[in-house]
Amino acid sequence: MEMLLHFSPAARSLFDEPLAIAVHGLRPQQEITLRASLQDESGEVFQACARYRAGSGGELDLSRSPALEGGSFSGLEPMGLLWSLQPQKPFRRLVKRDVQSPFRLELEVFDGHGALPSQPLTKGTHERGFLREDVSRIPVREGRIRATLFLPPGDGPFPGIIDIYGTGGGLPEYKASLLANYGFATLALAYYGYEDLPKDMKEFHLEYFEEAVNYMLKHPQVKGSGIGLLGHSKGGDICISMASFLKGITATVTINGSVANVGAVMHYKDITIPPLGIDQNRIKMDKSGIADILDVLNNPLEGPDQQSFIPIEKAEGCFLFIVGKDDHNWKSEFFATEASNRLQAHGKETAEIICYPGAGHYIEPPYFPMCPASMHLLVGCPVMWGGEPKAHSVAQVDAWQQIRAFFSKHLSGKQGGPHRHL
Repeated sequence: MEMLLHFSPAARSLFDEPLAIAVHGLRPQQEITLRASLQDESGEVFQACARYRAGSGGELDLSRSPALEGGSFSGLEPMGLLWSLQPQKPFRRLVKRDVQSPFRLELEVFDGHGALPSQPLTKGTHERGFLREDVSRIPVREGRIRATLFLPPGDGPFPGIIDIYGTGGGLPEYKASLLANYGFATLALAYYGYEDLPKDMKEFHLEYFEEAVNYMLKHPQVKGSGIGLLGHSKGGDICISMASFLKGITATVTINGSVANVGAVMHYKDITIPPLGIDQNRIKMDKSGIADILDVLNNPLEGPDQQSFIPIEKAEGCFLFIVGKDDHNWKSEFFATEASNRLQAHGKETAEIICYPGAGHYIEPPYFPMCPASMHLLVGCPVMWGGEPKAHSVAQVDAWQQIRAFFSKHLSGKQGGPHRHL
């Protein structure tokens, strides 16, 4: 019987969708090693290996066969070959820059469990995309706005979301493009380090973000009188500032964000919010030169640093805080709790907080591999982000579902599924 590597879907799937993998035509009980490889757009290679034993009929189905000890993961993990991918060079994080082209996943099947032979028994490739063919990608250069709008297929109008990234700058589109596949009109918004926007993080003006909100509210393909905001890390406190001062925001989700203004001065009309103070002496370095910056920020409940606490009680919309309990970038759970406490103290709707044990800072869409440490633009050396790969992977799958359900409920009146806590 010819040996065949089988993917389902066969040729292409979206990156946040499960992928079924099976091998047919093996010997009964044959020991094999699977190796997954993926190259990013800068040429960095990410790999994962897993050891398996074929069934009595010579078949191997990753949804039913547990991986044995000795590989990148073990146990019954149908998507383990994706979420356990690791860079061949340290401190690299898998990111997608051009969402119009897919990642190409290569899978090789090797005989045995020892050192890998030079030639695989068989191999195959599969495309992992970010954009359905019928989703529109529209560059936006209107007024000062530098953004990309993703519109689902159909007549619309659709619930609208603005997606704001963290301290990396530029215009990452991968999260916005994936959200559009689920029926959301999503604007990926740049705010520095892109085209003619500010080159660095010194000061920001909320009027720029207000322009983007108004663009979405007036767009004929965007539904209703309010939009949603999604922010990760620094993008989280920008979203909280937007929700606190600007009109037309119905639902805000932060992923490991801060309730204090961080890293740059924020202006709005005659209001100035200074950045939270830091103490670099609180950086801890490990033996390999990786910094732990968890304790660097001052407490926004104490002394002059209280001026950095964003007045979230002014917000009219509702909030969901996604928290990795092992986030080493900053104290995300503390920030989420204090945001919720401030809302409650002012008689506002209680924020929803979902905490994920074992999850680190970069909670991405499903099946992105966890990045334990990488270069930090502001610190100037590699920093640890926290997380344990298996728990982090579980968190990403659940968080993505929770985010979509929250936006569906609050932006279009539909219940998008139950809220579950891990």
